[in-house]
Amino acid sequence: MAKSRRKDPEDKSRRAFLEQLAQAQAEPVEPETYLSDLRLALTLADQADEITLARFRAKDLDVDQKEDETPVTDADLRAEQFLRDQLARTRPEDQVLGEEFGHYKTSKLLKIQANRKRAWVLDPIDGTASYVRGVPVWATLIGLVADGRPAVGVVSAPALGMRWFAAAGYGAFKGSGIDSAERLKVSKTKKLGEALMSYSSLSNWEDQGRLPGFIRLVGDVGRTRAYGDFWSYMLVAEGGVDIATEPELAPHDMIALAPIVTEAGGVFTDTRGKVAGPFGPDALATNGRLHQRVTPYLRGQDNK
Repeated sequence: MAKSRRKDPEDKSRRAFLEQLAQAQAEPVEPETYLSDLRLALTLADQADEITLARFRAKDLDVDQKEDETPVTDADLRAEQFLRDQLARTRPEDQVLGEEFGHYKTSKLLKIQANRKRAWVLDPIDGTASYVRGVPVWATLIGLVADGRPAVGVVSAPALGMRWFAAAGYGAFKGSGIDSAERLKVSKTKKLGEALMSYSSLSNWEDQGRLPGFIRLVGDVGRTRAYGDFWSYMLVAEGGVDIATEPELAPHDMIALAPIVTEAGGVFTDTRGKVAGPFGPDALATNGRLHQRVTPYLRGQDNK
């Protein structure tokens, strides 16, 4: 007779905490609750765009490699430092977490949410590899987590001339600002065989031993395109793409994206569908109708 598996108290505690986060995100919120924060984030995005565009395709762009072998430029550093300085002035009580300065772990963000505190989460240039190569698919991500939920998200892609934004309870929009934007709505696609899926690459799926399931999903959806990075998720919010997923992401990659997808009527979780919002190690965003159809493909060998 097989021995019963002992429950890990830490795992049980984490599950209970994640359930609390899910409940917090499900709580109704008034449209005006985070509107002043959204207005601030849009103003900050305007100013960050000036910094990043000024250095885009610059011949003297300074590019270094970080410890994880990803590139960082002087534009990344300047933009994040600017955002940090402005938030320290305008929101001195809030915490600020970013990709380039003051490295943090997901556990720190979860602890902040457990205490129902506020934190701005920044990615000065999402898609730095594209930025370095002169490809215009990159964006500044400005997100706010508050009251246990992703409360505000701004994704500004100035080289594409596009911007997406949302606040919890207020809705999701595409446009330069609140007074000149169109409301976003996810697609109504119900059949997996008719769905369009976007992703970034295959290598991380292979590294995690989840490539076979992902390839099966590629074969079962109607069509795939690798728009990559933030754009995949914004296309879900627009209704142009039905599924977007990546097997490994940091909070600064996701915090700004999640409220835009969910306020457009979609669902944003980890790839297993267990962690609500952008608080897991990876991401799956869908129009909601397809979410439970997709998660079995992405669980990996140890979760079949």
